[in-house]
This record gives sequence, structure tokens and C-alpha cells, in this order.
Amino acid sequence: MQSLKKLYKVGIGPSSSHTMGPQYAAEYVNNKYPEGDFVKVTLYGSLALTGEGHGTHTALSSTLKAKNEIAFNIEEKDLPHPNTLDFEIFKENEKIATVRAMSIGGGEIRIEGVPDVTAPEVYPQKNFEEIKDYCLMHHLRLSDYAAKYEGEEIFPFLKSIWERMKMTVREGLYQEGILPGGLEVERKAKYLYAQRHMDETPETRENRLVCAYAYAASEQNAGGGMITTAPTCGASGVLPAVLYYMQEKKGFTDFEIAKALATAGIIGNVVKQNASISGAEAGCQAEIGTACSMAAAALAELHFMDLDQIEYAAENAMEHYLGLTCDPICGLVQIPCIERNAVAAMRAINALSLANFLTATRKVKFDTVVDTMYQTGKDLKHHYRETSEGGLAVNYEM
Repeated sequence: MQSLKKLYKVGIGPSSSHTMGPQYAAEYVNNKYPEGDFVKVTLYGSLALTGEGHGTHTALSSTLKAKNEIAFNIEEKDLPHPNTLDFEIFKENEKIATVRAMSIGGGEIRIEGVPDVTAPEVYPQKNFEEIKDYCLMHHLRLSDYAAKYEGEEIFPFLKSIWERMKMTVREGLYQEGILPGGLEVERKAKYLYAQRHMDETPETRENRLVCAYAYAASEQNAGGGMITTAPTCGASGVLPAVLYYMQEKKGFTDFEIAKALATAGIIGNVVKQNASISGAEAGCQAEIGTACSMAAAALAELHFMDLDQIEYAAENAMEHYLGLTCDPICGLVQIPCIERNAVAAMRAINALSLANFLTATRKVKFDTVVDTMYQTGKDLKHHYRETSEGGLAVNYEM
């Protein structure tokens, strides 16, 4: 598995697969072919179908140094990945190279025929069972396991990630107005947060605050603000929401939050390694489902639960997202994406509660639910995998 630094990335929303990934691919072309004076980019699959709503064309045009043209090819189906794009590089009207890239989720890319673009692996274990066995053998928590292979310097990095997450939530809590894109979606985080002093039950107050924080981060993403992938842009509101709430409620230190992010990152890495975190490849279950698992595991780490409890929390969180489609209306990361972040944040807290009481009765391993999620994603019709050709995307009436 790769470093947690490849999972948690800071960048501009609204989509890690559709903006961050293509930007990195464009930067590769800039560096590899600086002599090119014109680049034609052809988007395929999910990139072609939702590229305008996700801002792919804008991200590419603003990153490429040469003059460029963006084309959308929705006809070709025989693709190595649903997020495939071709760069044709010209110099003085003569084509000098073609680069095929794939945006594989979480801002990660693959370049066809170029193996060294992928970051090296730093964790030798391949799945949760192997990680768990290693941790039990060496008396390690998951956060210790991360430090074992990445060094203690991983925690200052994670503290910087936490600072960015907190800033995103805080910025989103005080924003007002309509999100861009034409759906006329009104920002709601500030409204939810303003109700926090109402005379209500502790449970209702918790739900309201967690939702406000999830909305804040997700609306910042949808509005093209600076966010952190966790594991993706579209699911970037879940983990910050629960951690922000718990730090506010129980006073956890930034270092304790960094350890929770390490544990969450290991869970996210397991999914990324053995399945997918790309909505275009496996539906929203791969994004929101993974984010919910990461958040549940982070909460379990904060509450110093053991490995079995952490595994159950993560498994339970993912299990109830199996089959979730990715059907963004108009290709925008707004409906149903923002609400899903809020619901997943609350579900992560519920998964923590269940892990506290029912871990001894569990029957399903985390690796099993990860494999199932990926198989389910592959079985989903392509209409339900970030193409805006099915589900709410086609049934919604403007």
C-alpha cells in the first residue's frame, strides 16, 4: 500500500477524479513535452459524461501551458478505466506524441506505459487481515503501524491535514448564497450551525452539529474551495465532520486527531488497494462508503478501542452502503452528494456505538465487505457509476 500522503491530498474541489487527477495528468504532459505548442485532450467515459459539471475541462485548460482544445467522446466504450483521457501533443501542426492517462480515484493517475508515475508502496501488508495479524504480533495500534512504516514524521503531516480540514469546516460554516452550476442549490451549513443553541435533546443537537460540519466541508468542495481528499473530494465532508465534532465535544488534542487520521488512512488504503475509491469505477459506495468506514475507524481510535472493535466499526459502516449508486444531477457534486456526506457522518457515529456493544457477535470481516463492495460496483450498470445517465440524475426535474 502507498503512503498516507497519497491518500490525503489538499486541493481544489469539486472532484478528485475529475479535477485533481486530470490536472496531474496535464502537469505530466507539461513537463514531458514542454516543446508542444498545442494539445488536444479527449475525455472518455465518466469524464466525458460529467466533465462539464465536474469542471474537468476548466481544470485542464487552466493547467496546460500550451494552447489546447477539449473534446468529449461519449461513444467509445472499450476503455482501460471509466476515467480515461488522451492527450495529443502537437508542435508546429505536427503530432509529436500521444499520452493516455487514467484518473483512478482520490486524485491518483496512471499513465499508460509509464509505470513510475505510480508512487512506491511503503506498506508490505496487502489487506486488513494481514495488517491486523502484524499489529497483534507486535502489539501495535493502527496508528503505531502507520508510524512503523512511514516514520514519526507522518504525524506532523497528518496534523497539517487536520489544520486544513478544520479550516475548510470553519470557512464553510460562514458562507452563504447559491452554489455554482445552475441547480440553484443554497448553502445550508450556516443555517444548521445557527440552530445549535436551540433548546433540544443532546441527540438532536449532535445530529444538527455533525450535519452542519459535513455540509460546511461538502459545500466548500462543491463551490470549488480548498479541501482535503478523504478519500475523495466528493466524500470529503464525512471525516472532518465527525472529528471536528468530537474534538469540540471531548477536547481531543490535535495529536490524538492525527493518530485517528492515521487509523482512518489505513482503512482507506485497504479499500484503495483491494477495491476502488472511484465513483466512476464502483459507484458512490466506493466514495461515501469508504469515507464512512474511515470515519468510524477514526472514532474508534479516538476512543481507544481495540483492533476487533475498529474492524467492526469500519465493516459495519461500509456494509450499509453496499450498492449505493453515483448519480450526480447535472454532473455536479451537489445533489445528492452533499446530503450523503452528512448522513454518512452520522452513520459513522452509529457504527462506533455498535462496535462498543456488539463486536463480540460480529460475523463479517472488513476484507470481506471490501471485496463485496468492489464486486457490487463492477455489477452496477454503468449508468449508476458517475455518468449522470441514471438514478436521480435522469429522474430529477428542474
